[in-house]
Amino acid sequence: MTQQYLITGGAGFIGSNYVQRLLKRGEKVIIFDNFARAGAPRNLEWLKKEFGGDAFEVVVGDVRDADRIAEAAKGADVIVHLAGQVAVTTSVTNPRDDFEVNALGTFNVLEAARLSGKKPILIYSSTNKVYGGMDDVEVVEDATRWHYKELPFGASEEQPLDFHSPYGCSKGTGDQYVRDYYRIYDIPTVVLRQSCIYGPRQFGVEDQGWLAWMIIAAVTGKKITIFGDGKQVRDVLHVDDLLNAYDLAIANIDVAKGQVYNMGGGTGNVLAVWTEFGPIIERLLGKKVEVDRGDWRPGDQRVFYADYRKAERELGWKPKISLEEGIERLFQWVNENKEQF
Repeated sequence: MTQQYLITGGAGFIGSNYVQRLLKRGEKVIIFDNFARAGAPRNLEWLKKEFGGDAFEVVVGDVRDADRIAEAAKGADVIVHLAGQVAVTTSVTNPRDDFEVNALGTFNVLEAARLSGKKPILIYSSTNKVYGGMDDVEVVEDATRWHYKELPFGASEEQPLDFHSPYGCSKGTGDQYVRDYYRIYDIPTVVLRQSCIYGPRQFGVEDQGWLAWMIIAAVTGKKITIFGDGKQVRDVLHVDDLLNAYDLAIANIDVAKGQVYNMGGGTGNVLAVWTEFGPIIERLLGKKVEVDRGDWRPGDQRVFYADYRKAERELGWKPKISLEEGIERLFQWVNENKEQF
């Protein structure tokens, strides 16, 4: 049965990829986006070129506008809330804007779902930053990376929350509100605490989307700055694997509702941001890449990789696209779209 999806931030990186998937299988889609980010208009044009302008509805709006999002949500069967302020550094320089977009904006989306009267499924794109610096967890330095001393599968959903930055606070506020709208109002909500997501349609910038940004910078000859020692470790997840999780959470909503799932590449897709990623870029590019160095940035974890075994147990989900395959795909996409950068 065809469902109506409302995708906030639907012209963004993750959103446009999901919209493409939904339209391919015949779903009805409303894109809700303020088009503030540079890549959003390009992603919208790509979707129009691929499917035609009448294949989906576009609402130009901001999640801070409660009336606007409430109107857009009226007929939705599924709301996927991706709109947000996405950079830790930006949250530090402009914490009010970060709060209003992420915390208040998420509250507005939840209220829109509640007031719609339909109890739509609501998927919330949260972040691993809600776990903060994890200062209580011992890490060990090796030749090319940091790693957890005693978390062989990575950080699980049982890891205490410790928001640690304005961005962590604003996203964490949304995270907890989303959980409670299931408990109090019986809205079937799911929180996905996402690690580093990457893939095509990602117009990465230095402050956010580091993996895509470094490939874009290397290909186009822009300067790359490495903050900290370059050994800080992340688990990276290809966007197609993330979208599989969205689909599985929706399909298994009786199990997933009210739950929180870590959504990352896990121990099989761990990468140090420069000491290990740098050589991969240089191999793909066929030449040495010179970088500048900078101090550690606020809220920058030395280590994070997710234990995703709860999602595997309950939803039957795990990553399928390897680090090598995913990075090569992204490198090829950037090369094919150089003029857009």
